[in-house]
Amino acid sequence: MSETDLSSSQAAAFEQWANVFTAHQAFSHPSELHGALCGRLAAGARMQEGDWLTMVCEHMGLPPTGGEDSGDLGNFMVNAYEETLERLKSADMSFRPLLPDDDYAIEQRLEALISWVRGFLEGMALSAGESLGQAPDEIRELIEDLVAISQLSDEEEQDDESEQQLMEIVEYVRLGALSVFTEFNPPEKPNQASPTLH
Repeated sequence: MSETDLSSSQAAAFEQWANVFTAHQAFSHPSELHGALCGRLAAGARMQEGDWLTMVCEHMGLPPTGGEDSGDLGNFMVNAYEETLERLKSADMSFRPLLPDDDYAIEQRLEALISWVRGFLEGMALSAGESLGQAPDEIRELIEDLVAISQLSDEEEQDDESEQQLMEIVEYVRLGALSVFTEFNPPEKPNQASPTLH
C-alpha cells in the first residue's frame, strides 16, 4: 500500500467511525475510543467480544447492551477491533491512529489527536498497570511525551508551521504506539506443527 492509499483508507476509516458515533448520538470522540483500544492492545491485553462491546458502550454513553441490541454497531466494532490488532501486528507498519484527514480544520485534527492520545494512555494504564513502572527508559520517556501531548490546547494560534508540527507529532505518536506494542507483545511463534531442528 502506498502512503497515499494508506492516508485515504485512514480518512475513510475515520469517517466510518464518526458516522457510527453520530448515528448513536455518542457524546465522546471516536479517536478517543480508538486510542483506548490501541492502548490496551499495545500493553499486551486482548479482549473478549463482550468486554470490548461493553467498553464501546461506556465510551459512547450507550446502555450496556447497546452493542448487542444494534447489530450494526456490534459488527462494526468487532471488525474494527480485529483490523486494529492486525494493523498493530503488521510488519509493514501500516498502523495509523484514527484521525481526520487534511479536509478538517487543523483545530479539529489537533483535538482528535489529543483525544486519541488520552484514550491511548488510559487504555495502556488499565492494561499494563504497574508493569509500566518497569518498562525500559525509552518507553517511560515516550509515555511522558504522550502525557505532554495529551495536555496540549487546541485553541492556540495556528499557522503554516503548525501544520508541519502537527504532522510530526502524529508521526511521533504513531511510531510510539508501535514501540509500546513491540515492547509488550512478544512476536507470535510460528505454528509448532513440525518439529524444529536445533
